[in-house]
Amino acid sequence: MRWTEFLLPTLKEIPSEAEAISHILMIRAGLIRRLTSGVYSYLPLGLRVLKKVEKIIRQEMDSKQAQEVLLPAIQPIELWIKSGRFAALGEDMITFTDRHKKVNVLGPTHEEVITALVKNEVNSYRQLPLILYQIQTKFRDEARPRFGVMRSREFIMKDAYSFDCDGEGLNTSYNKMYQAYCRIFKRCGLNFIAVEADTGIMGGDVSHEFMVLAENGEDMVVICENCKYAVSMDKAECVKPVTRGQEPVARKMEEVKTPGVSSVEDVARFLKVGAEQLVKTLIYIADDKPVAVLVRGDHEINETKLNRLLKAGSLSMADEETIQKVTGGPLGFSGPVGLSGLKIIADLGIAASSNFVVGANKSDVHFVGVNIERDFKVWQWADVRNIMDKDICPKCMQPIKIEQAIEVGHVFKLGTKYTENLNATFLDEQGKAKKIIMGCYGIGVTRLIAACIEQNCDKNGIIWPKEIAPFQVILMPLNTAHVLSMDFARTIYGHLTERNIEVLLDDRDIRAGIKFKDADLIGIPLQIIIGEKNLEQNRIEIKERMTGQRYIIALDEALKKTIELLKIPG
Repeated sequence: MRWTEFLLPTLKEIPSEAEAISHILMIRAGLIRRLTSGVYSYLPLGLRVLKKVEKIIRQEMDSKQAQEVLLPAIQPIELWIKSGRFAALGEDMITFTDRHKKVNVLGPTHEEVITALVKNEVNSYRQLPLILYQIQTKFRDEARPRFGVMRSREFIMKDAYSFDCDGEGLNTSYNKMYQAYCRIFKRCGLNFIAVEADTGIMGGDVSHEFMVLAENGEDMVVICENCKYAVSMDKAECVKPVTRGQEPVARKMEEVKTPGVSSVEDVARFLKVGAEQLVKTLIYIADDKPVAVLVRGDHEINETKLNRLLKAGSLSMADEETIQKVTGGPLGFSGPVGLSGLKIIADLGIAASSNFVVGANKSDVHFVGVNIERDFKVWQWADVRNIMDKDICPKCMQPIKIEQAIEVGHVFKLGTKYTENLNATFLDEQGKAKKIIMGCYGIGVTRLIAACIEQNCDKNGIIWPKEIAPFQVILMPLNTAHVLSMDFARTIYGHLTERNIEVLLDDRDIRAGIKFKDADLIGIPLQIIIGEKNLEQNRIEIKERMTGQRYIIALDEALKKTIELLKIPG
């Protein structure tokens, strides 16, 4: 491909709307262009990368005997109501009413659709196990689309679904997909880890997320280097504090005026105590019922843990009006003392606390010297907070690290969550009807590209891993008016394309400096630089983008050296 015939508009300046490095580079390198918030067009260079990633995914899925299908993007809302997930997705769901007054969904995912399909086509144990997958566009009305294709409203996913007779079969299918994912991410040049994760609205009881560590990651993962414990923040266990050997003397509970002071930091400063001496009381609404949740002042509630504990269909923070109604006091001054008519859940982190500070359910007032049992009762104790970097590993009691990460894949053991609701059954060997056992396995294809750039770039631009690079070689005749330079460029271009090596010939009549900058920006693995001075000595220069290594090669060795450097392991 000649650059002059290829739509490849590179940009020198940093786009004003871009924040993450991957977003900046995808725009500057001419991979994507924004149409509207959270919606992007893929230009030819970006589409070539996308197709490479899809090819790797298909190869690895097919190697595990998964069969490709293509499911509709338009889905009837009735399926989502039957599965019980329509309310759970809430405003993230994009719906429309057609001319027949029927409400439809633009598919954010396809568990319901695939279950309905298999329900009608599979009826015997002889047809199982079965793994089906697709690569399809998904739609979610993200509240805050950001970081380009990393969190967008329209995106491409690979989703696979396994169907088995029993738990043992599910374990086999799950392990197959887990292994395939490891191969896919390795081939895409990603440094990734698999972590235990919460199943969320997908359901099931076991799941793993595949995470790429990156500064711009929106997720947090907890890692213990000692025992290799790795888990998402939503599921990380917190170690219960050790109870003190000798209980401190309980102080008298007293009311203290705290005018205009409500935040943890301000109250702690005003009362001259540490944040750990405060206990926050947060009012939540779980399935339309209020609940009070207590957590230490220097800790944060983990709403995923809380929701899992309550088994709530919906969970949200109470608004100011509700807080006033259930506590009798304004927002910012809630406390457990005197609360009635609602359950009090206390995080294990305050189990060893005493003589602490709480809101008094009055404006500008706090209680000090508060103690559990004497001053209020706890309905349930539970681990409902986020783990912190100063905590210890719950498995080996050694230090942990908390890292930012990008989720690129997620695998779930769904069990019968969908087959139960949609009545998908099979007849076993005795002719008895049983629910099909399901697994679900997703990869964010477009997000994977952004994650790859986050890990594979430098100050000059993208550094593509060889298997997903849009081209393998960029040919750079520095002076297109120089006849010998162009003759050699065309000759080696022909030799390389004959060997099915993908080549971009930069035949633009521009300064050499711009060519060098653009070549580094778009990140093609191998640069063949054709300059007049080297040609006079029958030589050319080859540069590896990843390492920066340069080779001065005799003209008759150029093809051999290029092929040698392009070898892709395994």
